[in-house]
Amino acid sequence: MFSVDPLSRTPVYEQIVEQCEQYVLLGVLCAGDRLPSVRQLSVELSINPNTIQKAYIELDRRGMVTAVPGRGVFISPDAFDKISVMKQENLNEIARLARELKQAQTPVETVIDCVRKAYGEETK
Repeated sequence: MFSVDPLSRTPVYEQIVEQCEQYVLLGVLCAGDRLPSVRQLSVELSINPNTIQKAYIELDRRGMVTAVPGRGVFISPDAFDKISVMKQENLNEIARLARELKQAQTPVETVIDCVRKAYGEETK
């Protein structure tokens, strides 16, 4: 399920966190689903178990998972909602980029077409 790119500039633990977020948003992982154990994922990805543990700690810090001692790590019931809220905070970044594009005199239609393509909508 998970994969990592060792040549990426993004740290491996962040790649795992980002993939987990994507899987929750796409419905691949749902509330209550158990994540692979640290050891299992470490062997599967051929990376240090401490790296997996760091990713799981970050997921726990964000409230996306719940660790149950002796049973494993599970997707929290409200993980989807928390990720959605975090992603919506990116609207500030989009607004900043839109201002920069406006300053560069990029036509608003070009920006809107780009957003429509990202959402998978046909341009009109």
